[in-house]
Amino acid sequence: MDIARDSRKISVGDVRLNVFDAGEGPAILLLHGFPDSMALWRRMIPLLIARGFRVVAPDQRGFGLSSAPTGVRHYRIGNIVADALAVLDAAGVKKAHVVGHDWGAVIAWFLAGEYPDRFETLTAISVGHPRAYASAGIEQKRKGLYTWFFQLRGLAEWILSRNDFAYFRKWVRNYPETDQWVRDLSRPARLTAALNWYRANLVRVLTGKHPRCRLPALGIWSSRDFALAESQMTRSKEYVDNAWRYERLEGFSHWIPLEAPEELSRLILEFIARVER
Repeated sequence: MDIARDSRKISVGDVRLNVFDAGEGPAILLLHGFPDSMALWRRMIPLLIARGFRVVAPDQRGFGLSSAPTGVRHYRIGNIVADALAVLDAAGVKKAHVVGHDWGAVIAWFLAGEYPDRFETLTAISVGHPRAYASAGIEQKRKGLYTWFFQLRGLAEWILSRNDFAYFRKWVRNYPETDQWVRDLSRPARLTAALNWYRANLVRVLTGKHPRCRLPALGIWSSRDFALAESQMTRSKEYVDNAWRYERLEGFSHWIPLEAPEELSRLILEFIARVER
């Protein structure tokens, strides 16, 4: 399946979003994070479609083939939440299951809290509820130091990109996707656009008021995640006013959708089936 070939552009205000949409049946909205694109889901999409689901997966603003507007304010959570709703509207989807990874999980938590009428279930991969993340202990504070480094406008870009993105390559542990990430982030203004997600939202995530989740929620975390501690996911149950399930995956790094597509798809589909019984 060629997800790039099967994608199309939709307009959300001045932003053009590249969206994959295929399959028939109940809709699943897939939201990626940093430094990914819809390609994060390429190994899961055929599995979900084969099980009778319609998959909708955008390149979020600033990433992939979607627009990258200039200015931090364009990357505030409210704008990105509005993008997700506009994608569903353009697809004619009234209600979907939402699955998010990394920053996509943050957006999914907000969607589940603020627009429960548009979604059936939430699956948060790697990143727990914003309030659980903000109140997590010293392990998460240590793992999350990079988010403060990303606030250094201009300097962070220079350090990450110099010598053919040597520091960035080291930070992502030379993950197999790294060359593609570097190609994407090397495009004009794209590294700044990606970092603007952190600049627009980190303080809000750490200090703001966040909606409680009103949907059945599944949290998934992997034992080799270098950026997220387990506690920020397990404590998310304190902010869920519905069914909660937690799954720990052993031996996988931060990019679970790429490393364990079959197991991740199975967990999501089993959770959906359990909720619908």
